[in-house]
Amino acid sequence: MGKTLVLAEKPSVGRELARVLDCKIKKDGCIEGAKYIVTWALGHLVTLADPEKYGDEYKKWSLETLPILPDKMKLEVIKETSKQYKVVSGLLKSDAVSDIVIATDAGREGELVARWIILKAGCKKPCKRLWISSQTDKAIKDGFANLKDASEYDNLFKSAVSRAEADWIVGLNVTRALTCKHNAQLSAGRVQTPTLAMIVNREEEIRKFVPKEYYSVTASLNVFNLHWRNKDNLARTFDKEFAESIVKKTEGKKATITKVDKKEKKEQPPLLYDLTSLQVDANKKYGYSAKKTLNLMQRLYEVHKLLTYPRTDSKHLSADIVPSLMDRVKSVSFDRFRDMGKLVIKNGIHPTKRFVDDSKVSDHHAIIPTEQFVDLTALESDELHIYTLVVTRFLAALMPDAVSAAMNIEAEIGGEKFVAKGSALVEPGFKAIYTATDEDDDDEEAEQRLPSLKVGDSFDVKKVSLVSGKTKAPARYTEATLLHAMEHPGSMLSDKELSKIVESSGGLGTPATRADIIEKIFNTGYVEKQGQSIFPTAKGIQLIKIVPGDLKSPELTAKWESSLGDISKGTLKDKKYMEEMRQYATALVSGVIASNETYRHENQTNKRCPSCGEPLLEVSGKHGKSLVCRDRECGYRESLTRVTNARCPECHKKLSTFGEGEKKIYVCSCGFKEKFASFNQKLADARNSMNKREVARFMQRQKSENFASNTLADALKGIKLD
Repeated sequence: MGKTLVLAEKPSVGRELARVLDCKIKKDGCIEGAKYIVTWALGHLVTLADPEKYGDEYKKWSLETLPILPDKMKLEVIKETSKQYKVVSGLLKSDAVSDIVIATDAGREGELVARWIILKAGCKKPCKRLWISSQTDKAIKDGFANLKDASEYDNLFKSAVSRAEADWIVGLNVTRALTCKHNAQLSAGRVQTPTLAMIVNREEEIRKFVPKEYYSVTASLNVFNLHWRNKDNLARTFDKEFAESIVKKTEGKKATITKVDKKEKKEQPPLLYDLTSLQVDANKKYGYSAKKTLNLMQRLYEVHKLLTYPRTDSKHLSADIVPSLMDRVKSVSFDRFRDMGKLVIKNGIHPTKRFVDDSKVSDHHAIIPTEQFVDLTALESDELHIYTLVVTRFLAALMPDAVSAAMNIEAEIGGEKFVAKGSALVEPGFKAIYTATDEDDDDEEAEQRLPSLKVGDSFDVKKVSLVSGKTKAPARYTEATLLHAMEHPGSMLSDKELSKIVESSGGLGTPATRADIIEKIFNTGYVEKQGQSIFPTAKGIQLIKIVPGDLKSPELTAKWESSLGDISKGTLKDKKYMEEMRQYATALVSGVIASNETYRHENQTNKRCPSCGEPLLEVSGKHGKSLVCRDRECGYRESLTRVTNARCPECHKKLSTFGEGEKKIYVCSCGFKEKFASFNQKLADARNSMNKREVARFMQRQKSENFASNTLADALKGIKLD
């Protein structure tokens, strides 16, 4: 009987699995024990093949070869990680291995990582699946004691393949079509483009918005304030003269209470975190990007083992988790969480449908702490921020409702209606631990403390004030509000029926992919960030103008995401879904080719390409700015500025070179400028005045900092120290 090969997704997880499974013999790309061999991917080791693998005609980008619709999609090994693939595939084929345990992340992408490797290697050995939601020793041992047959996750794999192939077929074809049609480096995608469209549409709303001045009236009494209402119960009017007449009409009059409405108001605890809601709160509170929050969560899950699986779309727990809740509370009830934990322990845990509901848990339950011992000193500050958010939300969710005494009153002043609202906390419930606030309260009529009142009570009006303000344009998206909009894109649609369809489909993308989508539209230059606000660039605005209309709509994309969910449940055939994707890609390409829309390069200069005469574009790259020919087929490029490793003598930042020949100069963002030749001469003089020890120290520093082209380092290369 051979050994069991355990395939993890990352080396860090592989090492932890190996430790728990008592594997101690370290080899190249794996760790071996008496019963198990643990190996790992490095994320994806295998991916869908590039178009040129289907024929030489696809090496050149042209409209004539579109759409590219392979009958059967090919897989290829990723070049950068091919060494580890050889290790894994060798183990899969080894006679020493009798069976396999897939131990990649327990989700759609994790399934894809493992299955593609196994398929590419041609391995047909028996497979089991490890499906766990935390990386603690107990969870790993329990998981191996309850391995599932891999075939139970075949539909999940089909869903993952369908997602990957759909993104390839739609994204690649529309990207090539747009790039060839407009001779510009443009890209579009199934989820990326409707997300960008939301940002562009919001910017258009803001630009078209014309603020209007409005007026309201406030009456100040000795102990509280009242706010005017019109006959339609509205607090604002755009008629200044009318508002002024209300002030005159009510000044010096008495306020008589006409209605008192008292009732007990219950507020339920917040729901537990799924990934998207955690990313939203982390962005609001700490300014973290969605990608950063996910990365921090992965470390807390994989390395520290303090939190459960992060890539979840559920805010509920399954019933089997309930027996472990008190142990989880006790594991966090120390240090900054001690008093919070004591409140929960004292109150007891009373599971309700509010947070325990099997029907609302898909692949993974909500993000909660594990039973693992916590050493807060081992956490970096950013990790501690995320951990604190999750623990506080977890403890709050286990507490009872908060109860307050709410009071709404109406009063009459000079024949006009005025209102006030107030409340007092009766039982703090979960608010003793944590109060979740979504947005800053911008309401002039926020709740206030009100005295005991009854109908007929009369008060002198101390002052009546006219309050003016201006209507506000819609706010630009932040990463927090964009994530929320991606999760609930139905609010972007005016058609209520379509809105319901979109909302029920789960939104744009998944919790696991939204962070990457946002990163992608930043990296492609379609949007930029100013402070926390996201602005579309001219390139992004133009792209949305020229892409086919269907691709901009959240409706179709959200329905596709819903279909992927149906494939994973086995209620929809993957072949039917992919046929729709092929038809859609064909329609997209036809739409781009037939379009009369034009694209203008915003970075176009007045200079012409010396090779073909086309205008040159100014582009910024990793090593500086360059001029490149607008015609992609030409390929002409010349350096405009280049970042060097020479340091500014004033601020010590890296200097850039600009110009050619005698006019070549060093420049710095701080304002420093000096001719290239004279600066290098000063460096040479400095070289001559340095002693051997200083030179050795300097050269060592250059080496350690990997200054590949430092001018002074180059000048010192010839010095012999012996």
